Amino acid sequence: MKGKYHVMVQNKRLRYEFDIKRNITIIRGDSATGKTTLYSMIALAARRGDSSGVEVQCEKKCRILDELDWKLVLPTLHDQIIFLDEDNLFLKTTDFAAMAKESHNYFVIITREELPNLPYSVEEIYGIHTAGKYHDTKRVYNEFYHIYGSGEATGEVKPDAVVAEDSNSEFDFFNYVCGECHIPYRNAGGKSKLKDVLQELGYKNTLVVADGASIGPEMNELSQYMKLHPDTKCYLPESFEWLILKSGLIDGNRVREILEHPQDYVESQEYFSWERFFTSLLIQYTHGTYFNYSNRKLNEVYLHEKNRKAILDVMEKIAFGKR
Repeated sequence: MKGKYHVMVQNKRLRYEFDIKRNITIIRGDSATGKTTLYSMIALAARRGDSSGVEVQCEKKCRILDELDWKLVLPTLHDQIIFLDEDNLFLKTTDFAAMAKESHNYFVIITREELPNLPYSVEEIYGIHTAGKYHDTKRVYNEFYHIYGSGEATGEVKPDAVVAEDSNSEFDFFNYVCGECHIPYRNAGGKSKLKDVLQELGYKNTLVVADGASIGPEMNELSQYMKLHPDTKCYLPESFEWLILKSGLIDGNRVREILEHPQDYVESQEYFSWERFFTSLLIQYTHGTYFNYSNRKLNEVYLHEKNRKAILDVMEKIAFGKR
């Protein structure tokens, strides 16, 4: 399943409207914010149809999964938007994560808890915004040139240290950049270890670079850390491969078109997160060329001054010293 879909759910008293564009969307918030009501309305509409008094409008069928038979039902569903509530105990299981990975469906998960088994995007974590009977969604983590912090960033971000989540090509690139600028650089060895490395480093102006397409489960913990350490900032592009594609080094109208509307190209069953899609896309478009890309070890051509600058220029408002 791929594409962007508008969902409208309403009865005589309430109306919810929002868009879904990835395989996993998270809706969270405190009690009495309307999360459970949304889920209940969809469940009622699926169970009783027109007699429910609930109208659901969407190009794709919207439904829920029952706790008792979800393992049997999920493999039979295709091209549907499935709503799940935090009371569904299977959400945290590895079985559900494995089946969701192979699914042809989109999932909207209504929960206050983190789901570390699911690589969801920081861009697809929403709260419910209420204005009378009308409800829509708003991002929990506000965007400012893809820089996230405890408050609105002004001017340039000039890090005294950089922490990245991953190794391989991303590590090679930022290790070189930070070495040139004499800035300490650490690889956290995974998203779940970012906070520990931040605490260990203890630098005030620290920049975290991580894949926004899959860091959703860690964002609450990182957000809480940044509230206590307001000089810490996060730069969360879709992935390192997205940065390279966005830089213009890999020319072509097709690449630009995909970057403008990735939801129209990312097949959810094939790519569990957009991070994997952009890696595959970059490998495909550079195969056999000067820019031949491997995510295991960085092609040194990307470290050449002109190419390096093109990639860093995508990271607006971030200054790594003299480039």
